[in-house]
Amino acid sequence: MQRTPEQEAAQEALGRLVRRCVAGDPEAWQELVVSQHRRIYAICYRFTGSASDAEDLTQDVFLRLYRNLASFDVERGSLQTWITTLARNLLVDHFRRTRLERATDSLDASFSGDDDATLADRMADPHPSPEAHASGMELRVSIQQGLAQLSPELREAVILRDLEDMDYKEIAQVLRIPEGTVKSRISRGRGELARLLHRIEGQVV
Repeated sequence: MQRTPEQEAAQEALGRLVRRCVAGDPEAWQELVVSQHRRIYAICYRFTGSASDAEDLTQDVFLRLYRNLASFDVERGSLQTWITTLARNLLVDHFRRTRLERATDSLDASFSGDDDATLADRMADPHPSPEAHASGMELRVSIQQGLAQLSPELREAVILRDLEDMDYKEIAQVLRIPEGTVKSRISRGRGELARLLHRIEGQVV
């Protein structure tokens, strides 16, 4: 997936921000935190399902970022991918500490249609009515419940692709696995999430 001019400009701006941070500019560090906090918190919350855990983990991510920022090469990679990798590593550590139950079922089904279309694309409604807005809120709650029941490997792949809109190459870099494995996990995760959402909807009704 080729970046748009807007995305390239955003990356260049982040690169300048990093240089200012490394040079010791406290205002630059504050700008960096503000620019990335919401996205990192969202990843942590989607993975843990806990607001307090997500806030603690987000703080840990930025603490680790602060300690290692000087080692980041702005010419060689995306800052957002690098920060996401830091977050993912902390989430894995958190998962191991809390000993969450892993799912072991074989998951082979996937959503029908375009594999490159994200959940956000599928759920988008350009003209939502009040009823549709309420339904959308219910769907987001159901998605969070469904994500909590996925195995960590499938959950993180679906979150990064469908909720954070990262491309396959970026996800492969974050998870340190081949792109083919990324696509397989996304497909399996989507299929299992679809079944879980159907089951949750049946329970609500």
